[in-house]
Amino acid sequence: MRIKGQRVEEIRWIETDRLAVKVRVEAVVPIDDPSEPCFEPATLRFLDEVRQHADAYDLAWLENNGEIFIRQSAQAS
Repeated sequence: MRIKGQRVEEIRWIETDRLAVKVRVEAVVPIDDPSEPCFEPATLRFLDEVRQHADAYDLAWLENNGEIFIRQSAQAS
């Protein structure tokens, strides 16, 4: 079921101890409550899927679905 309202693009970050993934997702500003955008169930499932692939360090899948930022430790000089 699709929520009625204005569709807007939002950015969400999924972070693990080794990487962060930036994904663009669709949110909806509902007609009945325009106080803030919300996510439809399909978007929430996608964000859960991104989390699973991030936890598994599945870089190939993540590259096709978002931007990957690999954590690196700072080196003292």
